[in-house]
Amino acid sequence: MAEPAPAPAIVLFARGVIAILNTWPVLRLAVEQAWGGPESSEKRRWLAGTVVDAFESTSAANAPDAIYVEEMLLQVLQDEFEVNVDDDSGADVAKQIVQLWASGNVQEAAVDALEATERRARGKKIVAQQAAGASDEEWDDTDDESGDEDDDGMDQDAAPQLVDRSAARHEEPEVDEEGFTVVKKGNRSAR
Repeated sequence: MAEPAPAPAIVLFARGVIAILNTWPVLRLAVEQAWGGPESSEKRRWLAGTVVDAFESTSAANAPDAIYVEEMLLQVLQDEFEVNVDDDSGADVAKQIVQLWASGNVQEAAVDALEATERRARGKKIVAQQAAGASDEEWDDTDDESGDEDDDGMDQDAAPQLVDRSAARHEEPEVDEEGFTVVKKGNRSAR
């Protein structure tokens, strides 16, 4: 017996989730660089399906909250792509997903807007930027399995920072006393 077709609201929600995940710079870079292996794109689709299933299998009163969704997203990125996200972008993505679901009746216009944003993001290249003061030698892979730190105590498994070149400002990055680049949230204006 064939499974019944999903409700139109679930299909719209799934389209929205896919668009949100496809515009998340961290996940885009992980897929573009195949950090999840040759099946990185499939892993992104699986993640979208897992998120949709988490909402579809609950009632409106018991729907996952932003914290749950964020933890799910971050865990999958850690497990499947070996990416440790610490820039609050996971929280932003989770809030977008929860807000899309919380609207009760997912509107096609909202999903269309998300998909338009996704199409615009496709042409933009996301690049990883090394922290200030890091040399190419510190980023070279080695076959040394003795530890994760090099002679200078630098963590070689640390994820590089992401920079959206289209929105990059021409300011020098602020570096704290430990050599880490300070990440500041940009000003967001209402449109």
